This record gives sequence, C-alpha cells and structure tokens, in this order.
Amino acid sequence: MFVRSLVEDDSRDSIREFLERDCVTNAFVISRLARWLDRELPLSRLSGEFWIAESAGTIHAVIYIGANLVPTACEERVIDALAARLAQEPRRSSSIVGPEAVVHPLWDQLKSAWGNARAIRSEQPLLIIRSAPLVVPDSEVRAVEPVELSLIFPAAVEMFSEEVGISPLNVDNGASFRSRLAELIVQGRAFAHIEDGCVLFKAEVGIVTPGAAQIQGVWTTPDRRGEGVASAGVAAIVLEALRMSESVSLYVNDFNTSALRVYEKVGFTRHGTLASVLF
Repeated sequence: MFVRSLVEDDSRDSIREFLERDCVTNAFVISRLARWLDRELPLSRLSGEFWIAESAGTIHAVIYIGANLVPTACEERVIDALAARLAQEPRRSSSIVGPEAVVHPLWDQLKSAWGNARAIRSEQPLLIIRSAPLVVPDSEVRAVEPVELSLIFPAAVEMFSEEVGISPLNVDNGASFRSRLAELIVQGRAFAHIEDGCVLFKAEVGIVTPGAAQIQGVWTTPDRRGEGVASAGVAAIVLEALRMSESVSLYVNDFNTSALRVYEKVGFTRHGTLASVLF
C-alpha cells in the first residue's frame, strides 16, 4: 500500500468513481476536489492538499488535509499506511473528521506523535433525507441578505461554541469564521428566521455536490427551544437544499438527543456514523 500526493496526471474519472461510491459520506472531499474533477482548476489552485492510497493501480482512499483532516472510508491496511505517513509530519489540521471506523484506529496510531486531543466526538450519526420533510416548513425562513451578516454572526458564534466547545473568536478574532459565513450568505446558502431584528433560527448549507447537500450550523435561540421552531426551520432548509442536490445530509453528536429527535421528526434517517478528533 502506497500513500502519495494526488497529482495532475491522476485519472479524474477513477477518483470521481471512487468518491461517488458513497457521495453522502464523501461529500466534503468531493466538494473540495470538484473544480479539479470538472477540469476548472489545477490542484495547485485548490485549498488544502490531497493524498491517495493506492495499490497496484487501485485507489483505496482519498484524504483531504487542510483545516480539517478528512479521510474516506478505507480498510485496516490503508489506515496503517496513512497513519505511518502522517506520523512523519507535524499536525496541520485542527480536527480529524471522517467515518467512525477510520477515525478511531487512525487516531490510536497518531496520538503518540501528535499529542493529546482537546476532545473526541466518538459517535456522530450521519443522517440523510431525499424527499419532502414530514413536518410543515417554517415559511418565515429565508435566505440571509449580505447586509444582515452582523445580525447573524453572533448566533453563528454561539452555535459553534456550543457544538465544538471553543469560540471561533479564539482564532484570528473570528475573521476567518466571519469570512466563511459571509461567503455562504453571498452564495445564497445561509438561511434564517428573523423576527423584529432577532434571529430565532438559522442554518447553512455548507456543502453542495450533485449527490448531497450538507446542512450545518443549525441553531435556535435558547428562549424558543422546545416549541417546534427548530423542526419547522430544518424542514424549510431541507426544501431549499433539495433544490441544490438530490439528497440532504447532516451529522450530529450522539449525545445531542434533542437535535436527533428534531431530525427524526423532520424525516432524516441514519446513513452512517462519523467521528471527530478535535485539537
């Protein structure tokens, strides 16, 4: 098994075919490689770095290395080869996110080289919906306007802090986080229910590929939780996301039982299980 950098001469068709075997789980990697796969940009113009694991000309894994380290599903011998290669380099990513069956054994082999993790999200159900939601969507949920960035930003910071355990303001005072949110707003992929200048609900479609659009950043103002605001809001986002892709996914921590109940009510079903190691 050989782990190496993806290069321009590699077969786009082979990489695409491998990734699309599970376009839901691999949505992040597909989205990061899309402009190379579509021959719009060379690899040197993409953010992050891409590795592949191969043996006798057969691709066994694709790995994205950037702000996050994201491996595709792969077997034990591939994990061993990937861990051996990664252990030779300093950690560059703030998290490892991927299929549970890959992340745990990969981290077991890397932690002696990379040091302690800040937190481990050991089980994160990956959910999917391909049809209209089972609850009535909130008709007040709409695309956020660029001029509303400052209104949405505090809610986004609160959501991230609740979910990840640290504030995004700790890194460059939140400039990168704010820039990414602004980008999603301009792309028409940030949505909210805003009432009298207050954000009641918000979420974004963070990833869009032909096979899957992934919802992220779901947040309801604390004083309206438990009233059905979240389920109606998520239902509205599902309808918007289904206009972008053939399926809609999201993943959630297994201990967030209230969120899991919301997503089940909306009509999401289990597709797989992810895990995350946070630094």
